[in-house]
Amino acid sequence: MSVAHLVARARVAQEHYADADQATADMAVLAAGWAILAPEHNKALAEQAVRDTGLGQVEDKITKNYRKTLGLLRDLQGARSVGVLSDDAATGIIEIARPIGVVAAITPSTNPAATPANNIINALKGRNAIILAPSPKGAGVCARLLGYVHKELTKVGLPKDLVQMLPAPVTKPATEDLMRLADLVVATGSRANVRAAYASGTPALGVGVGNVAVIVVPGADPAAAAKRIAASKSFDNATSCSSENSLLVVGDAWDPLLDALAAEGGVLAAPEEQARLEATMFPAGKLSSVVVARSAPQLARLAGLRRAAYADSRFIMVCEAPGNVGPGHPFSGEKLCPVLTLYHVEDFDAALAQVRLLYDYQGKGHSVGVHGANTGEILRLGLELPVCRVIVDQPHCIAAGGAFDNGLPFSLSMGCGSWGGNGFSENLDYRHFLNITRIVRPIPPREPRCEDIFHDYWLRHGQ
Repeated sequence: MSVAHLVARARVAQEHYADADQATADMAVLAAGWAILAPEHNKALAEQAVRDTGLGQVEDKITKNYRKTLGLLRDLQGARSVGVLSDDAATGIIEIARPIGVVAAITPSTNPAATPANNIINALKGRNAIILAPSPKGAGVCARLLGYVHKELTKVGLPKDLVQMLPAPVTKPATEDLMRLADLVVATGSRANVRAAYASGTPALGVGVGNVAVIVVPGADPAAAAKRIAASKSFDNATSCSSENSLLVVGDAWDPLLDALAAEGGVLAAPEEQARLEATMFPAGKLSSVVVARSAPQLARLAGLRRAAYADSRFIMVCEAPGNVGPGHPFSGEKLCPVLTLYHVEDFDAALAQVRLLYDYQGKGHSVGVHGANTGEILRLGLELPVCRVIVDQPHCIAAGGAFDNGLPFSLSMGCGSWGGNGFSENLDYRHFLNITRIVRPIPPREPRCEDIFHDYWLRHGQ
């Protein structure tokens, strides 16, 4: 079946769905949510994801599918996405939600069920149709998910053609055709996918590159910080773009934190081991796909690291000198596996300087984390660094995409603003899948006097 035919079918289904009321849209959201949250579905999807892609861990994918979907459904519960959204008497503006049409969603192999489900739910909330272009390794998982979604949509009386995918094998030309024919492209995954989305000629939402740095200051509780960092860095073998890649450890925090990280299953590589690990992970200076999303013991075996400590390790730590950043120091970049780079810095100013160096190389716009900082230090991160999120005293990969104990929307796609080459800087949510029409009514004039606007300026600088 041609891509044009798929899009035509999606348009027919969407034209009927565009007239749905809020209750119908909300029922579609619940149908798509239950398609992945049903325990037997979640387990089957997680097992197939690991089997087909070779990435991550089954139990962590079950957890991710569950928490990310349940959190998204919580965010959408009661949210208006049909009809009048607001009526402001002061401005005279009425905002009305309108569908976008057909959404093309490019999804990665690292989250072959959770990311498609997130996009499907958000698209349906806005009364859109959606066609998925999964990574080749994730196509089988996506097809299974769509089977579940179609069954649930049929239960609530909605057409299956609202949710489709490109047929396997998913090719680059087919994906390009889909992006060109759709009304909106949402691209999550590799930088190449994001660039292709922006170049498609269709309005596009793409995400930035991850390379998260986290600062630990002497005021942090080393045991608590280490527990959070270990939980995040080892989750799903660090497949998330929000996983910690570098720790900037300030002054006297160094020794207590290293001890605490070791107690949480971290193993610090000796210099000769670090050299072997680098050669294995970065042949010819580029990250090898062989190491992506492998467990720490698997990485150790691949690199020939034979110390007994690696057999039960959760993550591997390597040390770099401050300033060692860039292509000549590949551990300074995103690693997509449970390897954590440590920098020992003198003070908080030095930590900020090191983060800037790291993000000038890779990861600008995404986020930064901190443990143990005071209010002034936390504000400095938000005021001075090129990041869209500052994650305070939390497991970074869990918190950045929304968590039940923070206020960020649940999402698997994080905008990185102009710093990261994106057109949005918040977590992707249902509002990005809406057009907003504004009715503009006349109100009493609010024209100011020129002298009121320039009063302070004239006092200081004259006319």
